[in-house]
Amino acid sequence: MKNLLNKLDKAFENRIRLALMSALMVNENLDFTSLKELLGLTDGNLASHLKNLENKGYITFDKIFQDRKPLTNYRATQKGKTAFTEHLNALEQLLKSQQR
Repeated sequence: MKNLLNKLDKAFENRIRLALMSALMVNENLDFTSLKELLGLTDGNLASHLKNLENKGYITFDKIFQDRKPLTNYRATQKGKTAFTEHLNALEQLLKSQQR
C-alpha cells in the first residue's frame, strides 16, 4: 500500500487542481473564463491553481486577442496527461487493494 501512496501526485491532491486537470483532459483547450465558470472559482483562486500546474509543466497556455480583448487558452501538456493518468491509475489500484 505504501508503494501505491508514493505513486500519487501531490499536484492533484487539491480538489481544484484535480478538477482543472480533469477538464483539460477531456477538452483540447479551455479559456480562463470557461474554466472559471465551470469550476465556480474566483479569478485569483483559479489563477493560483493554474500557476501551480504550469510550474509543474502539466499545463501550458496561449494568449491571443479576440475582438480586441485578451483571451488565454489552457491545455494539458503530454507530461501533465501522463502524470494525471498515472495518478488516476494509482487511485484505482489503491481502491481495489482496499476491497480485498
